[in-house]
Amino acid sequence: MPSSAEAFGIYVHWPFCKAKCPYCDFNSHVRHVEVDTMAFARGLVSELQWFSQITRGRVVNSIFFGGGTPSLMPPAAVAAVLDEIAKLWRVSETVEITLEANPTSVEAENFRGYRLAGVNRVSVGVQALNEEDLKALGRQHTPDEALKAFRLALKVFPRVSFDLIYARPRQTLNAWREELTRALGEQEGHMSLYQLTIEPGTAYFDLHAKGSLIVPDEDSAADLFEITQELTERHGLPAYEVSNHASEGQESRHNLLYWRYGEYAGVGPGAHARIVDGENRRAIVMEKYPETWRSKVNDRGNGIAEDALVEPRDQASEYLIMGLRIVEGIDLERYERLNGRAMDASKIAGLKSLGLIKREGSRLMATRQGRRLLNSLITELAH
Repeated sequence: MPSSAEAFGIYVHWPFCKAKCPYCDFNSHVRHVEVDTMAFARGLVSELQWFSQITRGRVVNSIFFGGGTPSLMPPAAVAAVLDEIAKLWRVSETVEITLEANPTSVEAENFRGYRLAGVNRVSVGVQALNEEDLKALGRQHTPDEALKAFRLALKVFPRVSFDLIYARPRQTLNAWREELTRALGEQEGHMSLYQLTIEPGTAYFDLHAKGSLIVPDEDSAADLFEITQELTERHGLPAYEVSNHASEGQESRHNLLYWRYGEYAGVGPGAHARIVDGENRRAIVMEKYPETWRSKVNDRGNGIAEDALVEPRDQASEYLIMGLRIVEGIDLERYERLNGRAMDASKIAGLKSLGLIKREGSRLMATRQGRRLLNSLITELAH
């Protein structure tokens, strides 16, 4: 994979969902009238054309369709976006093109259409393997339907991720051990295993505040994390990031681009971008509300809500926040160039003595224990 300084990716946000999951704080929207999908696809194309003007000479190494629910996009819309990218930039022969997919039977019917459009990797949101928890999570598929869709994806796409949520309400250690073991028997090289967090603005947040939603406490969540590491390592899928596990060569290249603090365009409602601008970076954020975004794009060719310069010192903070999520950690020399001074050696020594970080040459990385305390670790190193 290209170095972080050379890598360039494109994120495409599709904001629509059939229903809003109670734990989700992503920019997702439910519409009870038919969405003009091709009109929104034309909006994505317009933003791609705008980004191409400020990213001349870049080579696209990865493309990621996220959401919302990208598997609600008709294959023709996906094809229109990918065809436009190929017109506007040089695309690497080994480009990774990922689409997040829900495993309902209706959406799985589009898999072959996505593959013909150029998608070569899907991330299948199974989320749970028991019916009661799927209903509680607001998912619209059954465990059997999810596994059937995942197995179909394996036949259609070269690379597939199996995605689950754990630390769910009332989940026990034994139940998670059994469920993860079953999932590990199905996976094919990559798993995203997200620990449930209660985020403000979600239905789960309100229920939790009222005391009517009980999730594993901090100690239990830590035990669930340890079970996750133990089982995935045993099956040859060690963590390469806090929530992502892969066999060698199966890591998500697009997500690695984020964590390595590479450069990327972001199109669609609520999408973010980081574009190199001399020593600075442009931090671009699109309008979140889909219809307002579309109106802005129609008027001026993009839906930008914010466009600010990120100076090197602030880039150092962003690099630290992103880079310590991955097992390979950060390059201290790159951090020093951005920050204008070296990281405090006494802080490194203190955290190392506690078993929270380790150093290999110029690289600094969090240990497994450190990744469990990542926010505190970053706060300590950044100040």
